[in-house]
Amino acid sequence: MKKKSDKAKDLEALRKELEKSPNFFVTGYEKLTVQQDFELRKTIRGAGGSYKVVKNNLAAKASEGLPSGNVLGALKGMTSLAYTQKDPVALAKALTAYAKTNPAFTFKAGFVEGRAVEVKNIQELANLPSREEILSKLLYVIQAPAQRLVTAINGVGRKLAVVVDQGVKENKFQA
Repeated sequence: MKKKSDKAKDLEALRKELEKSPNFFVTGYEKLTVQQDFELRKTIRGAGGSYKVVKNNLAAKASEGLPSGNVLGALKGMTSLAYTQKDPVALAKALTAYAKTNPAFTFKAGFVEGRAVEVKNIQELANLPSREEILSKLLYVIQAPAQRLVTAINGVGRKLAVVVDQGVKENKFQA
């Protein structure tokens, strides 16, 4: 059994993590084997996240006064948190893909960018394009008008060169 001082340290550490991480997913992990848990942790690390098994009471106390308090206040059953300070879409995609192959892994709730998210919305979040994909599309949209202008300008010069070349071949430019 843990000492009261150790419990206070755990509470403070979890509170700091919750304050730093604006994105987390509350999950259930009942009936996962050790190997499945290892794969889950590896998947979460690959998506730039962290994973922690928490006691429901500890999570409720750690989230008191935080925006995430309403999500973590009334948890039941075995609970874990997958959290990230980076891209929540990447973490949602990784967790959703893992949940498809391991039905024992379930979602309970989510907290994304300071807002509570329902379980059904986690799937919608996972279907969004990644941050990198959105940035590349935005860059394409920004560059497209300039590329079209350059193509049009080059087209005029190219057509002029073709006309001059045909004129020379047909001896139309004689003095």
